[in-house]
Amino acid sequence: MRVLQVCAEIFPLLKTGGLADVAGALPAALAQQGVDVRVLLPGFDAILADLTEVAEVATLSAPAGLQGRVAARLLYGRLASCAGVVAYVIDAPDFYHRQGGPYADAAQRPWGDNHRRFGLLGWVAAQLAQGLDSYWHPEVVHAHDWHAGLASAYLRAAERALGRKLASSVYTVHNLAYQGLFPSGQFSDLALPEDFFGVHGLEFHGRVSFMKAGLYFADQITTVSPSYAREIQGGEQGCGLDGLLRDRRDQLHGILNGVDPAVWHPGHDKLLPARFNQGRFTGKAQCKADLQTQLGLAVDANLPLACVVSRLTSQKGLHLVTQVLPSWLERGGQFALLGSGDAELEAAFRALAQKHPQAVALHIGYDEAFAHRLIAGSDLIWVPSHYEPCGLTQLYGLAYGTLPVVRRVGGLADTVHDTRLETIDTDATGFVFDDFHPAALHHALNKALALWTRRSDWRRVQRRAMQQDHTWDGAAKRYLWVYRWAAGLTSSS
Repeated sequence: MRVLQVCAEIFPLLKTGGLADVAGALPAALAQQGVDVRVLLPGFDAILADLTEVAEVATLSAPAGLQGRVAARLLYGRLASCAGVVAYVIDAPDFYHRQGGPYADAAQRPWGDNHRRFGLLGWVAAQLAQGLDSYWHPEVVHAHDWHAGLASAYLRAAERALGRKLASSVYTVHNLAYQGLFPSGQFSDLALPEDFFGVHGLEFHGRVSFMKAGLYFADQITTVSPSYAREIQGGEQGCGLDGLLRDRRDQLHGILNGVDPAVWHPGHDKLLPARFNQGRFTGKAQCKADLQTQLGLAVDANLPLACVVSRLTSQKGLHLVTQVLPSWLERGGQFALLGSGDAELEAAFRALAQKHPQAVALHIGYDEAFAHRLIAGSDLIWVPSHYEPCGLTQLYGLAYGTLPVVRRVGGLADTVHDTRLETIDTDATGFVFDDFHPAALHHALNKALALWTRRSDWRRVQRRAMQQDHTWDGAAKRYLWVYRWAAGLTSSS
């Protein structure tokens, strides 16, 4: 089966969140299942620089609203840093060669023409389904998140104009809260049929929604965990799209993200000062001592070290962390954070670090190599999210024997099993709480500290956590089944 994966970022070349990890790992996992998979990406500098064996497929004659001043080209090649995956890259200098991030400038102001920049991404996906590359065309177009949300809309428009089916479409929601919303006046730039801007189409409370386009027009919809697939059909987490998602519940599938063992595995992670596995933990102890030294924390193996690797946003529940952290420190705990975001949260963590320099350390920003060392050297990883479509850091924690403390929501609920007296010998892999409240997180941390004092039981839970299979193999098989269903090749699970 020929599958075109459409996304805006890909690990390790360009990453702002978990989307890039999925985009980087899924093609190789699908290839193991016999899928002929290629990716379509915007021509950001880091992506163009990594493209090898480059050939030009076509000069793009996009609609006026999707053209820059310089004609865009579609390039073909292989991404050297992404296991040589075959890639189509849109070289559109006016749209993608800019200082700042992929979605916003250096001051975090969204680019004013994002609807055109990512409308072009969806338009090119549909062009490939129509034979833009005469040597290869997809049977399934798999679009990821709002940036690629228009792919299925352009595909549907082309099919209506031609009077025939071109390719099946699958749309994956990574985070429903980020919807790609634009003023209604910008719809005319997209060169879609006028009737597509309506309740049965892109219109969302008078605005253009790229996310809604994907949800409405795609043949099948996936999201990144079974629990999140259920949650977004309700009003609390449906972000105003819950009605549409309930209408399409028979086409909505929750498929857990995986972890790429080539990147995240403590037994051969070259970013660590020492390697370890579930049978030998001396390397983890060395990682902890090295981390404590690097961060200026007291070097003591007996002090439980907790970490957070996260964007600092209200979604992630980090205001709960600031409220329970003083109690954690009073009981001998240490804490380290890697992340950036909300200025008030950054200030609160800075104040705690200044007050407790031997117990609290911060690294504001993001550093992929440091994230590996931080997770490997910590004893616990906290993920107290208000909502969490899947979450990857808790999966990294499990793989590295760093026990997760999570709220029972979304993918966190699907991947971490609570440690209680009756579960220590069966399925315990971390610590789970329910209420989005500091007291609930505090109670979970009390359980963690109680287990910490019983080191043989701690090691037992740690080993079980590391034994969990969250590789991409199972997810790839599930995606292949969805592709086959979208293409009408199967009708049951």
